Amino acid sequence: MTLRAAGKLSWFASQIAVNVVDYFFRVAFVGPKTKRAARAAWLQRATRRHLKIFNFKTEISGPVPTRGLIVSNHLSYLDILVLSSVTPAVFVSKADVRRWPVFGWLASLGGTVFIERERRTHVGAVNREIESALGDGVPVVVFPEGTSSDGKTILPFRSPLLEPVAGGAHEISTSWIHYTLGDGDAGQEICYWGDHSFFPHLLNLLDKQKIRARVCFGKFARMTDDRKELAKQLQSAVEKLKAENQ
Repeated sequence: MTLRAAGKLSWFASQIAVNVVDYFFRVAFVGPKTKRAARAAWLQRATRRHLKIFNFKTEISGPVPTRGLIVSNHLSYLDILVLSSVTPAVFVSKADVRRWPVFGWLASLGGTVFIERERRTHVGAVNREIESALGDGVPVVVFPEGTSSDGKTILPFRSPLLEPVAGGAHEISTSWIHYTLGDGDAGQEICYWGDHSFFPHLLNLLDKQKIRARVCFGKFARMTDDRKELAKQLQSAVEKLKAENQ
């Protein structure tokens, strides 16, 4: 481990205490009607603190969503930090993330809905949580690719988690995330995919001088109530954002 990575890791650890205190005083005793929004706002403050450690710079284009479903491509665990720092939201993530050190804890306290993809019956419960969050006016972020990639292509969108918006009751926005790294290969060192292991990947990121992210948002005009067709149209919309902003 380099001195730079060690110093940033110590800084990272110190922010955990700050986040705990922040949660205790500003979230722990909030009533149930506003709890979800309070947790999303807490996660936004926490992620902004942690992104500073990475010397993270984010460029944003398009209208930032403040409600409804946000559908995004998926490259890394950093996606949640980046999108949360831009707009306070509830995230849907695979259940494995709950067991990750620090990030799993942040996600859990922030109200992330964890899905066990191998259990088909669990999708219904997750969709009810999504519907509830949308009803509370809190944006919900889903990654329909179902897994992360190196970003060269956008993987086929899965449709099950789109059920809460298929009927047209809620707004939908699209998002495309792209990373660049001045002293490395973003596709291999920021994107988290393949046989990457979490802790070595994180230590390598902490050793980087600066990380840049570009987040492009777009409004989505729904043209179907069919969930599977909606997934195809949303994938095309995200691919269009990518083509327009690369």
